[in-house]
Amino acid sequence: MRKEWRGFTGTKWLDEVNIREFIQNNYTCYDGDESFLTGPTDATDKLWGMLKELQKQERAKGGVLDMETEVVSSMTAYGPGYISEGTKELEKVVGLQTDKPLKRAFMPYGGIKMAEQACTTYGYQPLKNCTKSSQNTARRTTTEYSTPTPTR
Repeated sequence: MRKEWRGFTGTKWLDEVNIREFIQNNYTCYDGDESFLTGPTDATDKLWGMLKELQKQERAKGGVLDMETEVVSSMTAYGPGYISEGTKELEKVVGLQTDKPLKRAFMPYGGIKMAEQACTTYGYQPLKNCTKSSQNTARRTTTEYSTPTPTR
């Protein structure tokens, strides 16, 4: 048994994915109060304040602060993202959906027409190469996943 698992009871979850058995054997009800909780850190307060200000700007602009029109969103479309370059040391979780906070991503995989309409509704125009690229990617992905795989 791995050292990380020592102290846990049950057996099925060691040999198969059996979350139910693991929880039933290892869950302990907490009947105490919330006195063990602490408030937000100074870093959290500062970052949250920055985000609240961006949200105000977003509302003042009609609901969208900024929108991506050139890069089709994916897991690897952007590098690590920060709320602000000046707050990197405060941020514990890194990675925004786009290259700026509250910037809407271009996600055409639910339907290119809907993604284009979302852009134009807020006064943005997606680049034609962006929509063409996403159509080709969607077509290629659909083909790959709908082609039967031969069995051996």
